[in-house]
Amino acid sequence: MSLPEPAPRRHTHTRRITCEGFLREDGLWDIEGRIIDTKPFQYTEPFRGVREPGSEVHHMAVRLTIDDDLVVRAIAVDMPATPYPTCVESRPNFQALVGACIARGWRKAVNEAVGGTRGCTHVRELLFPMATVAFQTVFSWPEDGPDGPVRFGPQRPEGAKPGFIDGCHAWASDGLVVATLHPQWSTRKAERPAD
Repeated sequence: MSLPEPAPRRHTHTRRITCEGFLREDGLWDIEGRIIDTKPFQYTEPFRGVREPGSEVHHMAVRLTIDDDLVVRAIAVDMPATPYPTCVESRPNFQALVGACIARGWRKAVNEAVGGTRGCTHVRELLFPMATVAFQTVFSWPEDGPDGPVRFGPQRPEGAKPGFIDGCHAWASDGLVVATLHPQWSTRKAERPAD
């Protein structure tokens, strides 16, 4: 099903966010994110002057290096395009996230370390979808076949309830997916046969 036909309108802004996850040869994980804002028309900024259609309003990139427990071991921040010359001054402050855990209290850690004037709004926003990509990278399905990764993230203790159950509609404990894939954690009522 697609979106309904929109009302008449004019395109004024595009934001592209790209996040990718990588297994490193040393056993750590790299999560890379990029946010790029563009406008489809010529406009004038107070510091950079006239900007051509498609030129970058913002272009920020982040690499988080994490371990199996989703603890940040290193962070690199780049800002190839910023509307103000002072934006780049916030880059060193993101080092305060080294040691933070993406799995527990990530949003709070980000806001405490680089919230307000300590950070960059766009880099800070990028860190939130990067956290989701970290989960998908470290805890997702392994690649099929003999060339798949030697290991694929930490394993839950035997018999432990998966943390994603009841985390969204598809993974509701009373739903079809849990009843099919994790019946021991299902609360789904048995369906009565049709009369």
